[in-house]
Amino acid sequence: MQESKLILALKGLVVGATMLVPGVSGGTMAMLLGVYDRLVSSVSSFMSAKRASFIFLALFALGGGAGMLLFAKPILGVIEAWPRPAGWFFLGAVAGGVPLMLRKSRVRQFNWRVPVYIALGAALVCGIGALPEGLFTTEAEGFTGALLLGAAGLLAAVSLVLPGISVSYFLLVLGLYDETMRAVSTLYLPFLLPLGIGLLLGVVLTARLLERAMQKYPRATYLIILGFVLGSMAEVFPGLPRGAEIVPCVLALCAGFGCIYALTAWESRRGGG
Repeated sequence: MQESKLILALKGLVVGATMLVPGVSGGTMAMLLGVYDRLVSSVSSFMSAKRASFIFLALFALGGGAGMLLFAKPILGVIEAWPRPAGWFFLGAVAGGVPLMLRKSRVRQFNWRVPVYIALGAALVCGIGALPEGLFTTEAEGFTGALLLGAAGLLAAVSLVLPGISVSYFLLVLGLYDETMRAVSTLYLPFLLPLGIGLLLGVVLTARLLERAMQKYPRATYLIILGFVLGSMAEVFPGLPRGAEIVPCVLALCAGFGCIYALTAWESRRGGG
């Protein structure tokens, strides 16, 4: 059973509100909210179900845009004011989504492959996080520069599709974050158009490959994705609480876990998980 339009828009709102939180990717939150699979399917199979895919993506995008406009700044304000409890809330949210990802991976019994796949996903995310900034340059102009920007867009698309990888950090690694922000603020189309075309092509290609992997190798794919999510949370981990912070951090951890676990359990009962 698919979620109602209102619930879908609300999920988009939550994803949009948390996209700018350092270390939390939009894909991570979409996975925890149980909407990630259909997002991938709607992008990769758009032409085979145009109307349904368009409505789904439009509602989700509208909710996401509203979330970024309405709640991103207050959420970041909370993180600045209470960084440690906020970090523990997001850690709890990830823990609350683990049963969903294990259920989707169809793990019936524990074996040595389970931790290996999870460790592989975590290692890939940590490896990206360890890369030095500024690996990619776009000093070339004309057609060559446009090709380089298109290639950069293809690479950056991976961070948009896969959970656990922050697109803002990926642009930093490529050495394009400042240039992209300037181009967006001034609507500099010679920069934005090739980057956007590469980004769009990369999203479609990555989504198609990921959808096939989910269908043919669900166990390995979802366990690696779980590793992505867990590995990305190293950026959010605020450290161990001390003194008066212990109680609010424990409460925040429980609240994050409870919110996501209750939502995924509810969707499972109604046939949406």
